[in-house]
Amino acid sequence: MLYHVTALGDWLTDAHLPYAPATLAKDGSVHCLPGKEAVLAVATRYHGRTMGPLVVLLIDEGRLDVPVQCTEPAPGTPLSAFPGAFLRRVLGPVNRNAVVGTMGIVRDDEGRAQALIERD
Repeated sequence: MLYHVTALGDWLTDAHLPYAPATLAKDGSVHCLPGKEAVLAVATRYHGRTMGPLVVLLIDEGRLDVPVQCTEPAPGTPLSAFPGAFLRRVLGPVNRNAVVGTMGIVRDDEGRAQALIERD
């Protein structure tokens, strides 16, 4: 399972098309995490100032239409605090049928991610 943090509005935009966040245009990949453990740290660091609700896309790697590349996290990034964890880069848009669920992210008043919650 891969985990991708995004604004709910970005996920819902163009729902009839494969999901293609800004990072895909910027560096050619959709950044994903290998486990839930790093999600809160990454959400706080990179999405702390994002307005509106955040969600975590639960992506079944086996259902993706494009390859996934593993890269070591850059020193000082939230993922580098998790020994043995690699950043997963989905090398193209995410076909919507590969997203098997979503979770919400509870944030405090300063935008820090506090908890993951199940979504309907």
